[in-house]
Amino acid sequence: MMNTWKTQCNFSAGTIITGKWHRHFYQLKSELGSGANGVVYLAKAKTGYVALKMSTDSLSITSEVNVLKAFAKVQGSSLGPSLYDVDDWDSPRGRIHFYVMEYIQGPDLLSFIQKGGKSWAGVMIVQLLDVLEGLHKNNWVFGDLKPENLIVSGPPPTIRVIDVGGTTMIGRAIKEFTEFFDRGYWGLGSRKAEPSYDLFSTAMLFINLYYPKRFSKRENSYQQLSELVRNHQELSRFEPVLLKALTGKYRSAREMKEEILLLLSGGNQQVPKTRTARYTQKRKKKRVGSFMETVLVLTLTIILYALYIYGYIL
Repeated sequence: MMNTWKTQCNFSAGTIITGKWHRHFYQLKSELGSGANGVVYLAKAKTGYVALKMSTDSLSITSEVNVLKAFAKVQGSSLGPSLYDVDDWDSPRGRIHFYVMEYIQGPDLLSFIQKGGKSWAGVMIVQLLDVLEGLHKNNWVFGDLKPENLIVSGPPPTIRVIDVGGTTMIGRAIKEFTEFFDRGYWGLGSRKAEPSYDLFSTAMLFINLYYPKRFSKRENSYQQLSELVRNHQELSRFEPVLLKALTGKYRSAREMKEEILLLLSGGNQQVPKTRTARYTQKRKKKRVGSFMETVLVLTLTIILYALYIYGYIL
């Protein structure tokens, strides 16, 4: 079945896509990538370059369009690409469904960290947790969270999510996943779509930024992962947060974000180990917490970006 849609959706550069209902024209330039249910192309529209995803599966296209619409409802976050058009195309090979979205330019997260330095890792993960918090509040779980699905655009460097094909409504079974970032593969949880699934993947993403060559699981996967974190001089700084995320101890992306910010701030405070301690700490910071988080993230981003540009010029 996969080979069928791949054949039907395989078109050369220069092909003109004409929307059946809206009559908009798009000229394909190159393939950007393909997933489990469709192909994404760079295309030229009347207004400029866009990303166009096509598939023979109307249900998957409808589902992804709904996700992008949900992203648009989240205030104060760029989240995924903007949605421009949804239509059908009567191609020479039959009816093809497609949607058109913003073309986000920039390196994927792992490439950005490898070039800019690991000092960016914590800041980028904090940005990602903001994205996930907004997504979870709208009843969605991203699911297939990995560096390839995260683009750093800018300036200033801003994390954006692409390829929403794995995004799943909370409570259902995860639709798409990549083994290395999947808690089911590591034997540390189910594939039920819930916030803790994304937070496990975020922890694995964090580990991947420090161990770019992905590795296979051993018999005691938790011990394996905790030793890798503990034995890395830079990554060990985030050990308490990562181990809690790997074992499903966080109730929300915001909790995980707050504790990473605590570590990034370089203060003498420790990450609270219990929910009671977290609650007490939140009560103390109720009035200034959100403001200080914003100031800290902006300050870190500005400083790191200045160093990044300075190093690049040299």
